[in-house]
Amino acid sequence: MSWLFGLNKGQPEGPPGLPVQPSPPAGGSGGGGDKPKDKWSNFDPTGLERAAHAAKELDKSRHAKEALDLSRMQEQTTQMEHQSKMKEYEAAVEQLKGDQIRIQADERRKTINEETRQHQARAQFQDKLARQRYEDQLRQQQALNEDNLRKQEESVQKQEFMRKATIEHEMELRHKNELLRIEAETKARARVERENADIIREQIRLKAAEHRQTVLESIKTAGAVFGEGFRAFVSDWDKVTATVAGLTLLAVGVYSARSATAVAGRYIEARLGKPSLVRETSRFTVAEAIKHPVKVMTKRLRSKPQDALEGVVLSPSLEERVRDIAIATRNTRQNNGLYRNILMYGPPGTGKTLFAKKLAVHSGMDYAIMTGGDVAPMGRDGVTAMHKVFDWAGTSRRGLLLFVDEADAFLRKRSTEKISEDLRATLNAFLYRTGEQSSKFMLVLASNQPEQFDWAINDRIDEIVNFALPGPDERERLVRLYFDKYVLEPATGGRQRMKLAQFDYGQKCSDIAKRTEGMSGREISKLGVAWQAAAYSSEDGVLTEAMIDARVDDAFKQHLQKMDWLHGDEVTHGTTLTPHPAGATAMLCTLCLC
Repeated sequence: MSWLFGLNKGQPEGPPGLPVQPSPPAGGSGGGGDKPKDKWSNFDPTGLERAAHAAKELDKSRHAKEALDLSRMQEQTTQMEHQSKMKEYEAAVEQLKGDQIRIQADERRKTINEETRQHQARAQFQDKLARQRYEDQLRQQQALNEDNLRKQEESVQKQEFMRKATIEHEMELRHKNELLRIEAETKARARVERENADIIREQIRLKAAEHRQTVLESIKTAGAVFGEGFRAFVSDWDKVTATVAGLTLLAVGVYSARSATAVAGRYIEARLGKPSLVRETSRFTVAEAIKHPVKVMTKRLRSKPQDALEGVVLSPSLEERVRDIAIATRNTRQNNGLYRNILMYGPPGTGKTLFAKKLAVHSGMDYAIMTGGDVAPMGRDGVTAMHKVFDWAGTSRRGLLLFVDEADAFLRKRSTEKISEDLRATLNAFLYRTGEQSSKFMLVLASNQPEQFDWAINDRIDEIVNFALPGPDERERLVRLYFDKYVLEPATGGRQRMKLAQFDYGQKCSDIAKRTEGMSGREISKLGVAWQAAAYSSEDGVLTEAMIDARVDDAFKQHLQKMDWLHGDEVTHGTTLTPHPAGATAMLCTLCLC
């Protein structure tokens, strides 16, 4: 309200809260000689008059009290605004202090991290230097050891060379001395013999005359003794009769001993010996029992019935059928019934032999494997060998499963095939021994060309099973089986030099099963052996996916080449021979399976 009193008139009033700048002093610097004016010299009395006038007007106005209250409230509002600004300023100052503290903490943390990193880098560098020094020391020590070893080897070689040279020199001197000694002895002996030649000849003549006289006297004495004994023997009739009876009994004893020995030998051979036609058997021979008695007893005790299809991969329908055969065979043995004869035919490598072995073990029987190709070369001995096989089979206490592989090699048609008389006689012996079903042995025939069997053989077969080539699912199971057996187990066992690279094994087995269409189980098993050989032939012993693919491609190419050879042979035989219609149909079915 300074305007009421005329103060600071003519000057603009600044914003509230800011200090008012003092007005410049009156008068210029040039009037330095004048006296300073009094502070009341600039007082304007008109302001008092205006203030008084305004006070009167305010007193007269009915809003005077409200105007005073309003001006008081404005003043309070101004003060409160000043206080709020002061608090905001203080808050800003505190925030600045907090930011400064946080910035200092961040800087301190960064400094500590940097120091830690520098310490770590220094420690790593020192460790690296220590390792380098240690490696340098090792290299120097190794070089020193190699140098010492080289010097030792050179020294040993020099010593060995000197020793050999010394031995050779000694041998040479000894040889020269020996030659000189022999030469001297020879010359001396020759000189002595020349000087005593007459004496030596006389001694030889006397010895010869004495020996001749002794021999003549011995002959005379022996003749006289034998003559007197013979005259006495002939003159005594009782002695002649006793001598004749003794010689007769001796001849009868020798003949009886020979016959008994032959019979006993045949009995022992039929009971314990393995016939020559049997290639493989689970029965133990006498020689094996004598050489390895503990092994024989342990194997016999551990031979327990197993699953007939363990390790055998077949199609579901065929698996169900052969499982029924295995169960029926086992029950037949337990009940001492008559065994059924089985024919298994199909392409090579489809599991016929393996199933026959599993069938025998599952049923608790012994098994014997013979091949038809061994019968024809035996000639006249084939009949005897065939009878020995069946005699030997009849002596098994557990029952014997006789598996004849490649049976079509000697069981051919007698009416159309050109077979020798010896082979025909052997076939007749086989037909004679298999004419009736037996409770001692079970006959299992395997063939790739069953249409070539003699009709009498077909009449002796009770059940026919076709082992076809594996399908997609069976091939995948076979691939996984042999991959685990020949690759995974050796790689994870740790006892062999074999490692396996990282890739999707399951997907790879599925891909291989798709790529091996038309291949048999034996070919797939050989593929697993090829993978193992590829790993062993590599430098680091690691089997990679590329190596597996390469072996699969090679195996499939070889399979196609074998099929081309088979088709070529069939075409050749088709142009020169007239096969039986049934045989042609069966061969066509085999080609379709392949």
